[in-house]
Amino acid sequence: MSTVVDNTAARRFELLEDGHLAFAAYRRSENLVTIPHVESAKELRGKGTASRLMTGIVALAREHSFKITPTCPYAIAWFRNHPEAEDVLI
Repeated sequence: MSTVVDNTAARRFELLEDGHLAFAAYRRSENLVTIPHVESAKELRGKGTASRLMTGIVALAREHSFKITPTCPYAIAWFRNHPEAEDVLI
């Protein structure tokens, strides 16, 4: 199973699956992370990769004590469909 990594140089969370990348761009201000864009390689679309990416981001938020503000339509919808993750929202 792949792990979500925080690529701080590129300012995005990344998940590599089957040799293809899904990522969530972010802006960070202290303990607040805003997610304006989530994208999966076309080869990964429809396979749940973006959802696994978001699940990994929530795990990182809990582990590193940061809060998330989603502004990307996909991220907003994902949080709406995953109320168990609302503890990381601000």
